[in-house]
Amino acid sequence: MRIRVVSVGHRLPDWLKAGFEHYAKRLPREWAFEAVELRSEPRDGSRTFAQMLTAEGARIARATAGRRVIALDEHGVSFTTSKFADALAKWQATGDDLAFVIGSADGLADSVKTGAAAIMALSTMTLPHGIARVLLVEQLYRAHTMMTGHPYHRE
Repeated sequence: MRIRVVSVGHRLPDWLKAGFEHYAKRLPREWAFEAVELRSEPRDGSRTFAQMLTAEGARIARATAGRRVIALDEHGVSFTTSKFADALAKWQATGDDLAFVIGSADGLADSVKTGAAAIMALSTMTLPHGIARVLLVEQLYRAHTMMTGHPYHRE
């Protein structure tokens, strides 16, 4: 299984980049993990909010083509860590490649959410996108440890 995290936004500050890379390096090689960062559409007033989200949505669609898309949105389904590990195991069993999508500060286009196989909430709180990236990759790592029987998660 290949896992791609597609995020729309600006470059991460060094401290968040270090956290993201720390957990990304710990992910299993068989997941062929990669991160794709897409620039937000310019907020220059020449286009409407809907036009900007549509343009971002089109770029997200290209970056996620051929993958099972899991859109991250605070209104999505909340998983416990063990349920997330179960979901990852099921997705891995299908042989599908995954793309987790984190939208811009304005969220995700409706086309991304309606085309997604799942809409997942990392939290019901609104998170800064950089923190969402770190939290997601840490949870991927934690889920993998659970899937392989390591006593990382304590219940």
